[in-house]
Amino acid sequence: MEYLNTLCNGSLSSRVLVVGAGGIGCELVKNLVLTGVCNIDLIDLDTIDVSNLNRQFLFQRKHVGKSKAEVAKQSALKFNPRANITARHASVFDSEYNVDFFSQFSLVMNALDNRTARNHVNRMCLAANIPLIESGTEGYLGQITVIIKGKSECYECLPKATQKTFPGCTIRNTPSEPIHCIVWAKHLFAQLFGEYDADQEVAPDAHDPELQVTDPECNTTSANGIEPSAPPARVSTRDWVGSIGYDGTQLFNKLFSEDIKYLLSMDRLWQKRRSPVPLSWEDLRDLPSNSDTPQSTQGLEEQRVWSIKECGDVFVTCVSKLKQLMEKDGDLVWDKDDPAALDFVTATANIRSHIFAIQQKSRFDVKSMAGNIIPAIASTNAIVAGLIVMEALKVLQGETDRCRATFLLRKPSCKKLFSSLSLPVPNPNCYVCSSQPEATIKVNANSFLLKTLEEKVLKERFSMIAPDVEIDDGKGTILISSEEGETEENMAWPLAHFNIGNNDRLKCDDFMQNFQLVLIILHTEEGDMDPASFEVVGDVPKPEPEPSNNSTMEIVTVNQIGKQKRRRADSEGGEGEVCELDSKRAKVSVVSDGSEDECIAY
Repeated sequence: MEYLNTLCNGSLSSRVLVVGAGGIGCELVKNLVLTGVCNIDLIDLDTIDVSNLNRQFLFQRKHVGKSKAEVAKQSALKFNPRANITARHASVFDSEYNVDFFSQFSLVMNALDNRTARNHVNRMCLAANIPLIESGTEGYLGQITVIIKGKSECYECLPKATQKTFPGCTIRNTPSEPIHCIVWAKHLFAQLFGEYDADQEVAPDAHDPELQVTDPECNTTSANGIEPSAPPARVSTRDWVGSIGYDGTQLFNKLFSEDIKYLLSMDRLWQKRRSPVPLSWEDLRDLPSNSDTPQSTQGLEEQRVWSIKECGDVFVTCVSKLKQLMEKDGDLVWDKDDPAALDFVTATANIRSHIFAIQQKSRFDVKSMAGNIIPAIASTNAIVAGLIVMEALKVLQGETDRCRATFLLRKPSCKKLFSSLSLPVPNPNCYVCSSQPEATIKVNANSFLLKTLEEKVLKERFSMIAPDVEIDDGKGTILISSEEGETEENMAWPLAHFNIGNNDRLKCDDFMQNFQLVLIILHTEEGDMDPASFEVVGDVPKPEPEPSNNSTMEIVTVNQIGKQKRRRADSEGGEGEVCELDSKRAKVSVVSDGSEDECIAY
């Protein structure tokens, strides 16, 4: 305790803000109070769920349903009773957490799980000129970086990839990746046990665009001279399975044999791709059991790939279990932490993958992909939280020149688990931290509504909270006001109604974020453009055309002595991440957004 008192009397008595009390946040608060950082504000809107308990060690079962921030405070005080922790069960977007609020702190540390909140905190710290430490984990990978206004890249200096979406016809008719089968399995879960949604129908789609004949010499006759069978009458999956009493074997034959045979009758779908192979319940007898599949016998049970015979048994068992739950509780909602729901999706997705000759996935992998998350690992969170504190000490002691971006690798490289890199310089073209932020969007000004500009462009794409917009024409014509009721009558009109056309400029201002952006309108009438669609032109280009290689979530090896090189990783459903390497030899894992509790920040 004497050691803690000594530290608290120095620079470590500075007031700091921790945003997020999840997996990283719990470890971080504990580390801070043990290091002697005594004055901490902790903000988190979430409450504790039972699924948090396996890795967020400040919480216990008795805390389920309570505020994460409040419980984390009480638990952390047991490590250092003299710490001064202010817990805030609130949203960081609340108006009271403005620039003045952020200006109270010597340092802000993020432990967030979504891009919108990260964008907001990034802008608040830039406006308040307060250093920000970003962090995140994704499975066994992790990284941290320090954002210092004018010295290093901010969170929005480089573009982030948008989440992948898949056409419905691909999901229903022509899957080619494991994620397609997993999405189909989740849709099936909703159709059988949840609230009906016509957009999530799993039956083969006879209206697939690929089936439309554009060549007059083509016809729809199949290769064997037989006309394809007419599509089956549209009966909801829930009604059909109810009529057979949720019989698992009949449902199996319907989904994986009869529907697949109907798909095969659509010859045009299989002219340039491999045809699926129907699988009936009787066919399972001829398939190898688990003991005959070497790939399924190695590793932890969660990471073992089930045999198709196992998947069939699990499928039938889960149909019965979930039917009973539905009768008891009503419509079910798929939850990755519900064993029966996860088993159903895993088995169903793997059976469909087998039919379409797609790689099957373990229960562990399906959980991460179906939930659009990477399962959080407590040890990774602990390591990254320790790295945050090491950088925080440098900032609090005024040694920001020593700050580094650090990556936690999946496997050791040169006997090291970390790669430490110099902080990248700000992007002069960044629409957030550059001296004159500008962005250009391509729209059809004749049909693009002002309401869409506010909701989709300013709030969703550029993460503004309450934007004010005026035309940059010297007259100060106000288009959008953050004051309620002032400009609502404008919202239903297209941009052209206000004489906004090609190369016109709009001044956009978010008072809360102290963020200004000039939006340049590029008018286009190309093709049949969706009235609500837009394109951000250039989308934050890199400062210099440095040579770069694309990678996925694999480890990238760099052998470059004394030079810096950029690497981008665009992961499925995540963000493109950039790091700069200045080590003589480095092996870097780049991480993306999309994890369960902690997503990579930078």
